[in-house]
Amino acid sequence: MQTADSAALESSIKAVYLTAEDLKIAASILYQAYHDDPLFMDIFQVHKEGYEPRLRSAIREELNAFWTSRQPIIGLFEGERLLAVACLISPDSAFSPGRFWHWRLKMLLTAGFFGTRQMVDKEQKVRDLMPDERCHMLSFIGVHPDHQHRGLGHILMSAIDSVMLEEPESQGVGVYVTLPKCLSFFEDGQYDHVGPLQVGNITGEVMFRPRPQVADETLSE
Repeated sequence: MQTADSAALESSIKAVYLTAEDLKIAASILYQAYHDDPLFMDIFQVHKEGYEPRLRSAIREELNAFWTSRQPIIGLFEGERLLAVACLISPDSAFSPGRFWHWRLKMLLTAGFFGTRQMVDKEQKVRDLMPDERCHMLSFIGVHPDHQHRGLGHILMSAIDSVMLEEPESQGVGVYVTLPKCLSFFEDGQYDHVGPLQVGNITGEVMFRPRPQVADETLSE
């Protein structure tokens, strides 16, 4: 049952597709969201000098690649302020785990060979475990640390559903989860457990939300 507070929050939040001008703030939000994620700490070698610049550069290049390939990047705004971000890969997209050569070259120069290879391998392994290849993949999701515990994650989850429902061919949304607190978040969002997956030294859980049998919804343009 929706409370007055949650209704007021939803009425003040707008979910939209991001523009190029929003990418810098989006990168900052995602950097903070993934700074202590065990997978990214392993991939970008937190024990070696330069972890933070490598992670920051990788996220920036990922966002630029998403934007160039016209993949869905969703933002939650309260007024003019961007509070949360989610990045998806569309089903049957040319935006493959290998990306394209200029993205890989930039990643090699900024994140290093090991980090680039691990990022590509991770995404391919997750996609291989999906129960249906015609699905969206959730690559990044993050809420600004100053605005967590407000219910924004659940609003963002609804916006992700809307993106999926806009694509008639999509049979659901897949995601790879490495943090226990995030497992419960996706479970609450009706994501099913597909199975464990080890990437590098980290074992996480592949999860999948099948397409719900509801009328399509759309995001604000």
